[in-house]
Amino acid sequence: METRFAKFVQEFPGRLALPIASYAGLEITGESIEDLVSVPGSQFKAVMALADRYGTPVLITAIDTTAEAEAYGCEIKFSAGEAPSIVGRLVTNAAEAAGLPDPVPGDARTRVPVETAWRLTAEVGEKVPVLGTMLGPFALAARLFGVGEALAATASEPDTIETMLDNVTGFLCRYALEFRETGAWGVLVADDAAGRLTPEGSARFSAPFLKRIVKAVETPDFAVVVHNGQASPGHLDELLASGAGIFHLGPSIDMAAALSRVGPDVVLAGNLDASAVFQKGTPQAAGEATKALLEATRGHRNFYVSSGGDIPAGAPLANLNAFYRAVAEFNR
Repeated sequence: METRFAKFVQEFPGRLALPIASYAGLEITGESIEDLVSVPGSQFKAVMALADRYGTPVLITAIDTTAEAEAYGCEIKFSAGEAPSIVGRLVTNAAEAAGLPDPVPGDARTRVPVETAWRLTAEVGEKVPVLGTMLGPFALAARLFGVGEALAATASEPDTIETMLDNVTGFLCRYALEFRETGAWGVLVADDAAGRLTPEGSARFSAPFLKRIVKAVETPDFAVVVHNGQASPGHLDELLASGAGIFHLGPSIDMAAALSRVGPDVVLAGNLDASAVFQKGTPQAAGEATKALLEATRGHRNFYVSSGGDIPAGAPLANLNAFYRAVAEFNR
């Protein structure tokens, strides 16, 4: 199904730039990471600060990799200057997996990106794309079980992992529908941990559950953007099997080669290294990396340029400046 967001990307004059950069907005607003992931007004201000500074044509809420896990009952640790993290493991065995609660979207801090999306759509109107953000099924299950433990359990306890995936996918379908209600154009579903599975593992433990979300929520007016920043070229077929029409990929992917493997109706996005380019790089290097990616993908309308993952808090705005400057020069 072609969605209005996919059509927006394909018809955008020049190359659309949409880095995942909400945390960088804190460099402008001066608020804390804990504020960003806990207070809708703070997240709204950070997103709008970036929009005002760079004239971004699409707005996207912040990725918080702990919010959904907190709704299930995980203990969350907040540290100054760092993204929140999960303390310990909520699920350690099959019985606990079978007895998982059934949270309601909006529980704990899952309300924050939804309320932010409501504020963004009210601020910019229906003609400006707004995307919500949430975890994907394997990413959420892995946070409940422990990422390393979940990866190992796909071989030793596959039924336990599938039980968890069935539970969390039902919750995530309902959560995505909450974003659809805001008037957002879509939701970015971040399933990075699935990139650490083998392609065969991805075919069993990721693609079918992503497909459930796509079938439950995608409409011509609402897109599911599947993000997997750790995917390798070998995962591409399994990603496509999810049925989504837009895929946001990380730096391990040769984007020009990937574009040659998909049809013109499939949109790909990415994939500048969020850490090496935006956090640790120099403005000159960031500009050069952006130019190189733009040139490599010049012949493809079904692509938008982005970071390959969430740009960490504290990344120098000078590097983001260089990224947008390179895109502006390319689009002249």
